[in-house]
Amino acid sequence: MSNPIDTKIISKLAEILDKTNLTELEYEDEGCRITLSRQLTGTAPVAYTPAPVSVSAQPAPLLPAQQESVPTEMPAAEADYSNSPNAVKSPMVGVVYLASDPNSPNYVNVGDTVAAGDTVCLIEAMKTFNPVKAHKGGRVSKILVESGDPVEYGAPLVVIE
Repeated sequence: MSNPIDTKIISKLAEILDKTNLTELEYEDEGCRITLSRQLTGTAPVAYTPAPVSVSAQPAPLLPAQQESVPTEMPAAEADYSNSPNAVKSPMVGVVYLASDPNSPNYVNVGDTVAAGDTVCLIEAMKTFNPVKAHKGGRVSKILVESGDPVEYGAPLVVIE
């Protein structure tokens, strides 16, 4: 006998979909899988695939007074960590939090050493806070999200080298 679909769960998922401006949301529990998606009015369906951004515009020349304040090393374009074995990825759709509450320190910071199984952040979904654990030990080299950011399933959150 199959479980009846709980309409309260569907309502909560729809609420999350609206609040986060996501176009698709998937939830699975006890063999029941629910996928909600929406098409933005006047647009074609869009598949989410992070891609590197390239900028072709040349910066304006600096005035002599501005040249002193320019850092000697310009930051490289953000790398795509979606397929990196070093990236801790979001196990679900939700909102990421780097600390247990606003007055607590972050679970991890860049430069921290973590062990496999250490909590690196929380994902809030349907008013439940789910810990995200490090899949391996190492040094945290990048934190790719900020507290309060909406994240999708599989989105890279933290890079451990």
